[in-house]
Amino acid sequence: MSFGNRFVLVSLFLGFSLTRLSYSNQVVLLDTTSVLGELGWKTYPINGWDAITEMDEQNRPIHTFQVCNVMEPNQNNWLRSNWISRQAAQKIYVELRFTLRDCNSIPWVSGTCKETFNLFYHETDEAHSVKFKPPQYTKIDTIAADESFTQMDLGDRILKLNTEVREVGPMTRKGFYLAFQDIGACIALVSVRIYYKKCPFTLRNLASFPDTVPRVDSSSLVEVRGACVDHAEERDTPKLFCGADGDWLVPLGRCVCSLAYEEIDGSCAACRPGFYKAFAGNTKCSKCPPHSISYGEGAAICRCETGFFRAERDPPTMACTRPPSPPRNLMFNLNDTCLMLEWSPPGDNGGRRDLTYNVQCKRCGPEPDQCHFCEEELRFLPRPSGLTNGTVTVMDFSAHANYTFEIESLNGVSDMSSFPRQVAIVTVSTDQAGPSLVGTLKKDWASPNSIALSWQQPEQTTLLILDYEIKYYEKEHEQLSYSSTRTKAPSVIISGLIPATWYVFCVRTRTPAGYSSYTPKYEYKTTGDSSDIASDQGQVLVIVTAAVGGFTLLVILTLFLLITGRCQWYFKAKMSPEEKRRTDYQNGHAPFPGIKTYVDPDTYEDPTQAVHEFTKEIDPSRIRIERVIGAGEFGEVCSGRLRTPGKKEIAVAIKTLKGGYVERQRRDFLREASIMGQFDHPNIIRLEGVVTKSRPVMIVVEYMENGSLDSFLRQHDGHFTVIQLVGMLRGIASGMKYLSDMGYVHRDLAARNILVNSNLVCKVSDFGLSRVLEDDPEAAYTTTGGKIPIRWTAPEAISYRKFSSASDAWSYGIVMWEVMSYGERPYWEMSNQDVILSIEEGYRLPAPMGCPVALHQLMLHCWQKERSHRPKFTDVVSFLDKLIRNPSSLLPLVEDIQSLAESPGEDMDYPMFISIGDWLDAIKMSQYKSNFMAAGYNTLDSVARMSIEDVRRIGVELIGHQRRISSSVQTLGLQLLHEQEKGFHV
Repeated sequence: MSFGNRFVLVSLFLGFSLTRLSYSNQVVLLDTTSVLGELGWKTYPINGWDAITEMDEQNRPIHTFQVCNVMEPNQNNWLRSNWISRQAAQKIYVELRFTLRDCNSIPWVSGTCKETFNLFYHETDEAHSVKFKPPQYTKIDTIAADESFTQMDLGDRILKLNTEVREVGPMTRKGFYLAFQDIGACIALVSVRIYYKKCPFTLRNLASFPDTVPRVDSSSLVEVRGACVDHAEERDTPKLFCGADGDWLVPLGRCVCSLAYEEIDGSCAACRPGFYKAFAGNTKCSKCPPHSISYGEGAAICRCETGFFRAERDPPTMACTRPPSPPRNLMFNLNDTCLMLEWSPPGDNGGRRDLTYNVQCKRCGPEPDQCHFCEEELRFLPRPSGLTNGTVTVMDFSAHANYTFEIESLNGVSDMSSFPRQVAIVTVSTDQAGPSLVGTLKKDWASPNSIALSWQQPEQTTLLILDYEIKYYEKEHEQLSYSSTRTKAPSVIISGLIPATWYVFCVRTRTPAGYSSYTPKYEYKTTGDSSDIASDQGQVLVIVTAAVGGFTLLVILTLFLLITGRCQWYFKAKMSPEEKRRTDYQNGHAPFPGIKTYVDPDTYEDPTQAVHEFTKEIDPSRIRIERVIGAGEFGEVCSGRLRTPGKKEIAVAIKTLKGGYVERQRRDFLREASIMGQFDHPNIIRLEGVVTKSRPVMIVVEYMENGSLDSFLRQHDGHFTVIQLVGMLRGIASGMKYLSDMGYVHRDLAARNILVNSNLVCKVSDFGLSRVLEDDPEAAYTTTGGKIPIRWTAPEAISYRKFSSASDAWSYGIVMWEVMSYGERPYWEMSNQDVILSIEEGYRLPAPMGCPVALHQLMLHCWQKERSHRPKFTDVVSFLDKLIRNPSSLLPLVEDIQSLAESPGEDMDYPMFISIGDWLDAIKMSQYKSNFMAAGYNTLDSVARMSIEDVRRIGVELIGHQRRISSSVQTLGLQLLHEQEKGFHV
């Protein structure tokens, strides 16, 4: 038996246990481990390679090709596969698993033994039976083993399996042959797997993307348009890009569920009974509004219950309503000229606010059937229908007639009801209206400020007199205004008059039937000042009393100052920390020299007190509104001019509070002003003042010509140098340092809340979500409710609603990313839930194109999961100042550094990563994330200590991948050591 045969027997005796791997992004063209019958491969010459088929421990066939003609020189043994169809592949991958004997372990072998073999291929459009011609084959590579075995390994029954992968392409013919050339090695070819990569079918953003074969050029992506899933429609064209490694990249656009469907687990499901969805979008189905129901699945609108209706213009989200009940407390007042009807709103308005009233009049004769409508013969002020107030005046009625008035309430659904409408009814007889005139008005006496009048009661009246109304006015101002007063007695004293002035008086009575007409006019004059000695005496008495009172007040004030000076320390000791801080602020003191302390307006019992203390009231006549430039939460935002006496007119922005507000909205609106009024910094928006004593209520701030930072950057994409962008970031950081030093947390720091003026100065604005930070530097504001801007908010603030200067630092990192990407949306089209999950899993935003390494490192430090590890704003400002002073530090770009993953031997600084996933993404080994996590590697420090054996042990079987990861681990370890030695101080 030859040496080669002995090697074969040993291999068969040992056998191999092969792990069959499955990759969703690979299409296998051939796998020798899954072929059940004979392979039928050809060998040239016949006695070169031997084909051996054995069964593994799971009774599956192992097709092994072996050759070991090492004793004879000039070996040229070929093994050729069958014809293999390439299908849709443009580039194929050949994975070889083999063992190779160490030549030094074979006795009596001279220089004829080799430790390599060659791999070839030949493209054809179809299989052929032409004689094998080696010159037609193109060499792919010479294959060498990373691990070879020795005689000792044979004795221990340990054979070391090598895995090598080679790429072939571009392929142009329909198929190909593979060939293996042995030139004198001792080899066992255990398995051959041939495959090509694809981006597998996937669902993303409610769109399906088919299997897609990437291009041969690794730098070129294939754009794939997705198709919306069932019951979904395009909002923006859904797209994905297929990368060369079979990974889907850069999701764009999305689909949304159609009306009556909601998103559940990546598909659109019909709304349940009792729920509806009236508009397309990614919102959930809503419970039917009150008094409506949906009986089946997939309802776009809920139907109203019996007796309830929805008007034509009512949105589907509105509750169903019903007609109102009739008006209540209908009353009338009648005199000889007019009839006034008054009523109260109905007890049930039907659930609507569009309430109106109609008045219908009937005039009846002695018999019940002698009634006719009388609206045309009467005058109604303001009108008989469509009334919004509960009153109407009726004119031009006839004497000695009976009128019946019906008042009905209506709303937007009254015409939809088939039930008869209910009305309030009152009957009025004009016989009740007649003159109930009083006798002559007499002046009983007069003084400089008063006149006493009296009159005789009416002699003939059948109705009870309820009271008298006296109307009076200055004779010279008869056409301007008048005053009135009432009395139950037939006399009155009119006071508050002007001395030596003529007045006109007249009186009328009021009975259950209404008012009578006024008496004729009577003119009387008040006396002059000099005619009343008692008045002079009164003035002397007032002067003496004021003098005595003033002296007494002075004595009391002196005693008060003495007492409060001795007891001030006691009251201050009893104050709460917040009250002390507020008192210090009001007195111009602070706990630290040169630093004011922020005072939360919510600590005041009366929030308007904070507005008065921290803001300046502006006379609205000094403000000129020019145009509307936007809309805020509480009303419109306008631009205009502010005129200040003795100063130049300046441009301002004016926030207005829209009409119809409630007191809570007014308080919340002015709360932001009482916050801004405490700040004075060039990178904080400046408050000019407020208007609170007239309507509309306004907040006036300095005008920023370029608007919000995010939209400004989008409009000027690529127009600025890196130094200019860093200057903007430095200004924002300086403003945040000022706020942090005052003990203040912003909670909503984002590019949309940064304003830019004409000189590109950035200023922090929008203090609606802000809260005070306690003296304890570790303290954080915790809120129990309210909306949170997920994409800008730190994880602890999302999970536990804990806000601090450290959470503002996280938000600042997002602002940095927005600036460097020229206003791109953070996390692109990812949903808020996906953003939360990806951050928890360690994902961080990659550097935008053209971003310097130094700035991306600062972003990553702002996004540290442990908030105590994030930089302080003082350090951020210092770090950015150093970059501005040394512009060359901004030259290395992240995309240049990432080439280190492909050529780890280059002498370059390796970028600092936040997580293992981030590191694996950079070196294009992201498929092993789960392997690292399952093996307990949770930190970069633990990864930096891994050996190549550790890499193999966690399941990285491909030799090339082992080398790449091991080399990157070494580089990462050096970088971590370097950072620990120098310390990273931003």
